[in-house]
Amino acid sequence: MTSSLAPDVAARLKRDAAGLFPAIAQQYDTGEVLMLGWMDDEALHRTLTTGRCTYFSRSRQEYWVKGDTSGHAQHVKSVALDCDGDTVLVKVDQVGAACHTGDRTCFDAGELPLGAGPGSAAE
Repeated sequence: MTSSLAPDVAARLKRDAAGLFPAIAQQYDTGEVLMLGWMDDEALHRTLTTGRCTYFSRSRQEYWVKGDTSGHAQHVKSVALDCDGDTVLVKVDQVGAACHTGDRTCFDAGELPLGAGPGSAAE
């Protein structure tokens, strides 16, 4: 499939060997980090033009629109490229859970302990 992503945007992106880059979804009004998904040029184009987050599934090798199956949609408020051009930040209005487990965010599985590893001050 040929992407319709604007050439000036495509030129700024750095992709991995599979043509993908990470996309971080963040709740636009609270700053809550919701999830990380993967996009390619076409997924980003669809996200920018439809106002709904479209990701590329690495396991299924297909595009998916967040919420089409679950009803937990992500309505895009803004999209920004990071300084290196290798990650996008998508600020969204999340409807329901962002995580496939049914949790609001994918980042609530518990914080990891700091300072308890080899060579740390806690030893």
